[in-house]
Amino acid sequence: MLNQDDLKLIEAKGITESTIDAQLKRFAAGFPALKIEAVATVENGIVRLDDKKATQCLRLWKEFTGTIEKFVPASGAASRMFKDLFAFVNSGRNEPSTPFEEAFFAHIKNFAFFPLLNKACVELYSKNIDDLMADKRHADVARALLDAKGLNYGALPKGLLKFHRAAGGSVHTPVEEHLEEGAQYAADRNRRVNLHFTVSPEHRREFEKLLAAKVPFMQKVWGVTYNVTMSEQKASTDTIAVNTDNTPYRDANGNLLFRPAGHGALIENLNERDADVIFVKNIDNVVPSRLRNVTTRYKKLIAGYLVYLQREIAKNLRRLDAGNVSEADLKAMLAFVERDLFTHSPATATMSSEELAAYLRRKLNRPIRVCGMVRNEGEPGGGPYLAYNPDGSYSPQVLEAAQINPDDARAVEMMNSGTHFNPVDLVCYIKDYKGEKFDLKQFVDPDTGLISNKSKDGVEIKALELPGLWNGSMSDWNTVFVEVPIETFNPVKTVNDLLRPQHQ
Repeated sequence: MLNQDDLKLIEAKGITESTIDAQLKRFAAGFPALKIEAVATVENGIVRLDDKKATQCLRLWKEFTGTIEKFVPASGAASRMFKDLFAFVNSGRNEPSTPFEEAFFAHIKNFAFFPLLNKACVELYSKNIDDLMADKRHADVARALLDAKGLNYGALPKGLLKFHRAAGGSVHTPVEEHLEEGAQYAADRNRRVNLHFTVSPEHRREFEKLLAAKVPFMQKVWGVTYNVTMSEQKASTDTIAVNTDNTPYRDANGNLLFRPAGHGALIENLNERDADVIFVKNIDNVVPSRLRNVTTRYKKLIAGYLVYLQREIAKNLRRLDAGNVSEADLKAMLAFVERDLFTHSPATATMSSEELAAYLRRKLNRPIRVCGMVRNEGEPGGGPYLAYNPDGSYSPQVLEAAQINPDDARAVEMMNSGTHFNPVDLVCYIKDYKGEKFDLKQFVDPDTGLISNKSKDGVEIKALELPGLWNGSMSDWNTVFVEVPIETFNPVKTVNDLLRPQHQ
C-alpha cells in the first residue's frame, strides 16, 4: 500500500509503518463509546471547597517550594475565530446582513485592534473605516482585517492578536495576558516565572519578536524574572487522512496527506517539561488585568488543593513501601481513594490484603490533575463524568459529546443533565512521590480518540485525532474536579466574543 515516496515521507516525519497500519485499522474499527457510571456533580465527583478548606489551600500554595510552570497551547491559527467574516467576504456582498456581521460593524470601534485596522484601511484604500462604511464598503474593511496585505488576522494564531486595551493606552495580546497571569499565580519563591508556549513553526519567529519586546518591561512591572520557552507540535504525531472507504487519501500528485492530530498530540510536549506543578490553560481564555482577581484567586486555590492531594498520596505510598500495613490502614487508604479521588472499583470488596495493596499502589502512583469546573451556562466544551476504566474501576474523566454513545438513552440523558463543563483549567503534578518524572505517555487511553469528516480540494475525507490532551491523553491520571466560578472562563471562539464586557 505504501510506495517508496510514502516511506521516505513517513521516515522524515518520524512515523513508523506500524503506526500507519494502526491508524488505518482505527479508521475501520472506530473508537468505542465510553461506559459512564454517572455525570459528575457537586459531592458526586465535583468538590465544592468551603471557606475553611479554601483558606487552607491558599496557604498551601503560598508555602509551596517546588518548581512551577505555566503551559499554554498556542499553536492553532485563529482562522475559525473569523469564519463568519470569511463567509461575508466570500459571499460577494458589500454590506452586512446577518446578526453577526451587523454586530461586528456596529461595534467595530470597541475592538482593541481598531486603531491598527483603521490605519491598515487608510494604507490600503486611502480611506478610514468610517468613510469606507459610509460608502458601503464593509467587505473591504473585513479584507483589511483578514488578508495578508492588511493585518493578516485570518492567518495568525490567537496569541498574536490584539485582544484587550490595557493601562496607558497600550493594547495586549493573549501572550501578554499570560505573562501577567504567570506573575500573579505561578511565580516561585524566587519570583521566577517559567512559561511555555506550544507554537506553530511558521509563527515561532513572531512569538519570539513579541516576547523580546514585552518581557523586559513586564519583568520590571511585576518584579519577576521570566523564563519563556517554546516548542512545536511534533510531526511524528501527525495522522494519515483517508477516503470515505478508509483507504489512504492521495492528492492530485499521488501524495499522502497527513494532518495535525489535535491538542492530544501535545502530551509529547508536556512530557518534556520538568516541573513539579504545571498549570495548563488555553491561549484565548484571558481577561484584562482589571478583571483578573477572581482568576488569580482560584488558580492559587486549585493549585493548593493539588498540593494537598499530592502530599496525602505520597504519605500513603510511603506507608505501603514500609510494609506491614494493617487491614485498618488499607481500609483508610481505600477510603481516601474513594472519597478524595472519587475512584471506585466493585472488585475491592473481595480482594485479599495483598491484592488491595497492589490495587491501591496502582491507583495512587499516577500523575495528578485538579480541573476547575464551571457551571454549565451553554458554552461549548467537554463535561465531567465518572467513567469506567479498562480495569473495571470508574473515576472522574473529561469527556466530549462525541465519546458518548448516541444510541445509549441513559448516557445521552446524563450528558443532557450535566450541571458543569470543562473550561480547560488544569493544574497538574507530573512527578511521583519520590520526585521522579512520570512518563506521561504511559497514562494515555488510545481508545478515546475521535474520527471527523473533513474536505480536501472538494473531496470528502476522514481525519483522525489522537486522544485529547485533557480527555484521553490524561485518562489514567488521578483526576479531581473542583467547582470554580464562571468568571474564570472567558474564551474567545469568535471575534465578536471580544465585544463581551469581560474583554472590554
